[in-house]
Amino acid sequence: MTDENNEKYIYYINRLIGITEREGFDRNEYCSLISEICEHYRLAKGVTEFYPTAMMEKMKNGEIFCDYDNGRGEKVLLSIRIISKARARIIGTLYVETDDPERSAEELEQIETLLRIVVGFVARMRLLRIMEEFGFHDMDGFQSFRAFIRYLETEGAENRLGGKIAFHFDIQNFTIVNQEIGRQNGDKVLKNYYNMIKDTIGETGIIVRLGGDKFIGVFDRALKREVFELFTGAMVPYDEKGEKRVKVASATGVFMLPDPFMLRSPGDIMDKIIMAGNKAKRQSDGSIIIYEDRMKAENDHVKKVMTDFRKALLDEEFLVYYQPKVDVFTRKLVGAEALCRWQRNGSIVPPMEFIPILEMNSDICDLDFYMLDHVCKDIRRWLDEGREAVRISVNMSRKHLVDVDLLEHIMNIIDRNNVPHEYIEIELTETTTDVMFRDLKRVVSGLQDQGVWTAVDDFGIGYSSLNLIRDIPWNVLKVDKSFVPKDDEEEDSIAKLMFRHVISLARDIGLECVVEGVETIDQLDVLRENNCSIAQGFFFDRPLPVRDFEFRLDHKVYPE
Repeated sequence: MTDENNEKYIYYINRLIGITEREGFDRNEYCSLISEICEHYRLAKGVTEFYPTAMMEKMKNGEIFCDYDNGRGEKVLLSIRIISKARARIIGTLYVETDDPERSAEELEQIETLLRIVVGFVARMRLLRIMEEFGFHDMDGFQSFRAFIRYLETEGAENRLGGKIAFHFDIQNFTIVNQEIGRQNGDKVLKNYYNMIKDTIGETGIIVRLGGDKFIGVFDRALKREVFELFTGAMVPYDEKGEKRVKVASATGVFMLPDPFMLRSPGDIMDKIIMAGNKAKRQSDGSIIIYEDRMKAENDHVKKVMTDFRKALLDEEFLVYYQPKVDVFTRKLVGAEALCRWQRNGSIVPPMEFIPILEMNSDICDLDFYMLDHVCKDIRRWLDEGREAVRISVNMSRKHLVDVDLLEHIMNIIDRNNVPHEYIEIELTETTTDVMFRDLKRVVSGLQDQGVWTAVDDFGIGYSSLNLIRDIPWNVLKVDKSFVPKDDEEEDSIAKLMFRHVISLARDIGLECVVEGVETIDQLDVLRENNCSIAQGFFFDRPLPVRDFEFRLDHKVYPE
């Protein structure tokens, strides 16, 4: 070959190395050079293939790049296949026209050298991208916690975090979404919701997945309204046409970063958004809680309750208190509701200080079973002592409904204590989804078959519908105290009309009706006027410790 060709060859090598190793890769410049090289060496087409694994190569499931093609490449001139240390497969193939004349050994050597530089460059670029994906993305393609830490460190070093908003959220009731539309569609909802937030945040911040349906991120305060709207509730599609949608809302904790803000460690942000997020989970769907310094003390209290709970359960620090249910016409004790009190270090911990915390996870289910067991032990003892026992109602959290063996667990506790089934009443609350409604119906029907009474609790609040009492075979309807008319209500007031019709409906379909929160003689008179025979409330008794309740059992009738 001529000296001119050798000079061109050296020039191309230096240009390729310069372009591919320079920081800030210019693809247009690279493609222009590849075209010039191919034309100089009379090449018709150049193709590179990249496969991360041997299996992906076998299945031809990889990336294929063609940076030059004049449309006449029909014959393979040269093909190179290399395997990187990471076991990735990179293949470079050059094509020429069918009638391409035979090449000299020197020219083939030059072409092979240039091809190896290109293949090496493609391998390096693809592997760097894979390292980015594996290092900063999870298996489902979401940016990972490492990406969040990198973002904080980068932005923090440039003092660009001040004034932004950091967040942590859990998607509310996402397990139910998966049950209703299937896990595959649920995954689409998760990714689409993530992308909706990511697109809204844009380049001003970041959103990453911690795992499951938990996400954290940072965004510019100017986007507060748009992002908050997505947190509180968005219709998210899960089909290609966008016609099938499900509403998604999140329990979100946010921390308004002061301006300026000096980042000492990621924990400066993480601790605060997680605290606020945990508080949001105890609120209604779509709640957004902004971090305040006082939350540190609240968070410490939550951790302490969760830590102390297991030992307290073993030490039987939880006591059963009984609030009587009384016949409003005869003033006779006809039943009671079992309520939990925590006796700790010689004093009683108010239920509102620990029940909502235990409801954050399955701890509340363990407490419910503990209460049922202790109620059964008390009933068995009363019967053995010759007392005339009454039916006791025990609350079961809605969280039990995910337990397919709930009926078996309840019956095992009752039968283990040898308690006649008619002395136990299980109180359950309304549900908010069709899936939970079906589970509720299954459990209530099963208890009925076993002769255990069932009650729908807190009827009249939340989203109670007539389907709740039409389709599920309850024994007892418990009307919430908020439904009871006030003493000064007019006779034709909406409150009194609704109360009258609810009681009448319950009586007509054969449900025993219990009204909670009866505190005054006027409220008692309203019950009598509407033929609602059972009252529960402070007018007769507060929740009583077991010995005081046993006194009520022995005397039965309340004096006028």
